[in-house]
Amino acid sequence: MKIKIQSILILAFSFGIIMPNNILAQNSSTDELSKLLDESNGAPKKEHTFGAFKTTRIINGHSIENTGKGVLDFKISHRFSSISGGVHEFFGLDGATLRLGFDYGLTDAITIGVGRSSLYKEYDGYVKAKLLRQTTNDQMPISLSYVGGMSLASLSSDKLLGRPLVSPEKYPFSNRLFFFNQILLARKFSNTFTFQLMPTHVHYNFVNTAAEPNDIIALGAGGRIKLNKRVTLNLEYFYQFTQLIGTTNSLSVGFDIETGGHVFQLHFTNSAGMTERTFVGQTTDKWNNGGFRFGFNIARVFTIVKPKEFESAKKKVW
Repeated sequence: MKIKIQSILILAFSFGIIMPNNILAQNSSTDELSKLLDESNGAPKKEHTFGAFKTTRIINGHSIENTGKGVLDFKISHRFSSISGGVHEFFGLDGATLRLGFDYGLTDAITIGVGRSSLYKEYDGYVKAKLLRQTTNDQMPISLSYVGGMSLASLSSDKLLGRPLVSPEKYPFSNRLFFFNQILLARKFSNTFTFQLMPTHVHYNFVNTAAEPNDIIALGAGGRIKLNKRVTLNLEYFYQFTQLIGTTNSLSVGFDIETGGHVFQLHFTNSAGMTERTFVGQTTDKWNNGGFRFGFNIARVFTIVKPKEFESAKKKVW
């Protein structure tokens, strides 16, 4: 009897040892086969790239990034005066222009925003829509967005374009309106480097002289180089193919510094304005004449509408 029990135990033990190994070997073979089939079909898991830039602005212009769904991004943008004023103007720190902006994510792909600038007492609004998004497997090698907006200059008409008007009579309301359209074409080449092109159209309902165009066509280029986990070096340039009299191209360089819920953007630029109609089409200072200024953007995000996943997680007992 003992011999039979021992024989049964030995068989059971052997069965228990052999079966899991067989099962593991079978599962392993199945996993490897599935992996081979996926690779043969060219179907690795599709994932979107993220973090091409640290915030929704490169410096003055829009980046390819959007504000997340249900998230409000409050931006404070500040530009001091040109350093060409020297010690008398405390190298530009005595004067400044300011823009307060609110960007809100209707969805992860659509952002709307409004703002108010002290320069020209300007009110602006825009919508940004993400049309294509780069994937890590390069099935989609680029990200593509459209940005469109308008602004209203509420400053008195004789200062509407930043210089005296030829005929400073009262102008209709429509002459205070400006519009822009822009395509953002970007690629994140690595965790360190991102490059973006920005074909831009700015329309002025009113210009000062008949010799000046109502439509400014420009091509912007920008990028960032990641220096460490929290700091990036950013560069931005807009070349005008058509331009207003006395204006020049906008060039900006600076750093993004991430600290928790804030992103600080510190930079130097020759543009006093912070809307497309001002920094693309109405930049007048030149870097080679000391016409650049120090500026910064501060971004703070707030979750207005919490995602459903968060609400369902709150109901769980941990």
